Amino acid sequence: MRRATGLGDKSAEGAAIGLPNTWYGVTVHAAPGRADGGTADGADPVGMGRIIGDGGCFFQIVDICVLPQYQGHGLGKRIMAALTAELERRAPAGAYVSLIADGDARHLYAKFGFTETAPASVGMAFMPRPAH
Repeated sequence: MRRATGLGDKSAEGAAIGLPNTWYGVTVHAAPGRADGGTADGADPVGMGRIIGDGGCFFQIVDICVLPQYQGHGLGKRIMAALTAELERRAPAGAYVSLIADGDARHLYAKFGFTETAPASVGMAFMPRPAH
């Protein structure tokens, strides 16, 4: 799903290590019998989102995506609503929740109370390269 939505692939090794450490995750499945690709049992995932973090002080919302053919139907809003509701329910007071907003996704996140932090702080990234 990451590749199909432009988020890019992650290694099988990284996914095997990282996914079990999800603090909370949401998966949206296709409706059963949908002509546009849903299986009879509705098992096809069409959207997802996760919360990772230390469980107390810091959380990050990651992997928010909806397959292109399902975009524009409010699924991203449903995913974000579920994630933020769980944060409100379980995260301790004062916890810091962050995310990286790609492109126009910042408009969706703003609807859930996220604000841009620049210029006081900016998102930065580092991708380690495997030793040869």
